[in-house]
Amino acid sequence: MSGRLVIVSSPIGNLDDLSARARNALEEADIIACEDTRHSGRLLSHLGIKKKLISLHEHNERERSSHLVSLIEEGRVVALLSDAGTPLISDPGYPLVREAAEKGLRVEPIPGPSAVITALVASALPPYPFTFVGFSPPQSKKRRRFYRQLQSYEHTLILFESPHRIVASLVDALNELGDRPAAVCRELTKMHEEVIRGSLTEVHEVLAARPSVKGEIVLVIGRPPKEK
Repeated sequence: MSGRLVIVSSPIGNLDDLSARARNALEEADIIACEDTRHSGRLLSHLGIKKKLISLHEHNERERSSHLVSLIEEGRVVALLSDAGTPLISDPGYPLVREAAEKGLRVEPIPGPSAVITALVASALPPYPFTFVGFSPPQSKKRRRFYRQLQSYEHTLILFESPHRIVASLVDALNELGDRPAAVCRELTKMHEEVIRGSLTEVHEVLAARPSVKGEIVLVIGRPPKEK
């Protein structure tokens, strides 16, 4: 079979969410490019799959993309695998996909888990239109500017946030966007899955009252309330 790049979506928590097609793709791949070889190694070990792994992360992906593309040109099957969710979506892989596409090589996406879509449907906020804006900046000053630039977006916004910054981030969002409806989706598909719905003020009060916040978080912010 001719060489190709297979984009494989991995579970965001529950390993049962890995599709049979994704598993087959990992078994058939000659090499797996992954964000963290240790993390992906544990997943493959759970599946009973032994493959050559090569790390592909934000610090080396431009350099290694050319090497992987050359392997595909030689007829190899390269699988691109993120730590969790769909590659490229706030994860490495875009330079590799772009270069493979520019060379006219086959790029085969295998649909699967995405924290963005999972949070959107669980938020009970209008599902479309929506805009995914990635991670918010870690510094408050830049984060305030980040939210300020989103003021004109009068539809659903989705972003990833650190558990250590979510409380402060909610304050910044409230100050810049006003008290919009929101949902904090924490540990999606995992044992301690939680969705906190309400206004930005209300979800902030819930989390601010806790001694700490843990887990992976997706913040969904709705459109501004219509004036009476």
